[in-house]
Amino acid sequence: MTDFDAIVNPIKSKKSPDLGPVAVMAATEMDLFFLCDLFKFNRDDYRRLFTGRLYPRQSSPAGVCLSGPGIGAPYAVMVLETLIAWGARRVIFLGWGGAISKQVKIGDIILPTSALVDEGTSRNYAVPDNAQSKPASAMVSRVAQVLEDNRVEFHSGKIWTTDALYRETRAKVEGYQRQGVLAVEMEISALFSVARFRQVELGAMLVVSDELSAFKWRPGFKDKRFVMGHQTACRMVRESCQQLLIPK
Repeated sequence: MTDFDAIVNPIKSKKSPDLGPVAVMAATEMDLFFLCDLFKFNRDDYRRLFTGRLYPRQSSPAGVCLSGPGIGAPYAVMVLETLIAWGARRVIFLGWGGAISKQVKIGDIILPTSALVDEGTSRNYAVPDNAQSKPASAMVSRVAQVLEDNRVEFHSGKIWTTDALYRETRAKVEGYQRQGVLAVEMEISALFSVARFRQVELGAMLVVSDELSAFKWRPGFKDKRFVMGHQTACRMVRESCQQLLIPK
């Protein structure tokens, strides 16, 4: 499968910004604005990208571009494809997820090492036979090192990506628990698939915003542990970007 198979391809026009090698994607507005402050972007000084925002690297002394919000695999992939076409080669995605494992709690941070594909976008980017997509191992190692150096506790392992928020059934949760899945979310397997297809490095970090492990939805969006976890994750994204900007 190549670009030549597609009728519509992501392009860089004369008016497209030069993004540089490192980009951050935030799934939620809450994370996007907190990251803006950390990277010293002016929240109101942005370029429209689809229905979200793009903060080009020229607007921040950190030399990193920032995009978001963007929920769901198809939309997240549209954004990622554009960032890659405009120059991004190392990307960190920050999102929220629901705990599947009973060992994972609201406010915890997860470093995904693989994502089980239960969304439709990945299937257009050559999904492996085991229906798992994986991040760049170098990105996982770098982000893990940043978390460890800052003494931030985290889980690492498999997650489940779904298109169907309201079809996270008990049978599915039980099945994924047996496979050792840590959490469920809506973007990451597709982002991993696209990054591998486009031959760029992408890693992800999740903050646990709710729990499904007891087969009853337990939201934690106003929980102090979640607020602290989201802020810590954003800081670790900033630290990771500083490492990624160092030449290999």
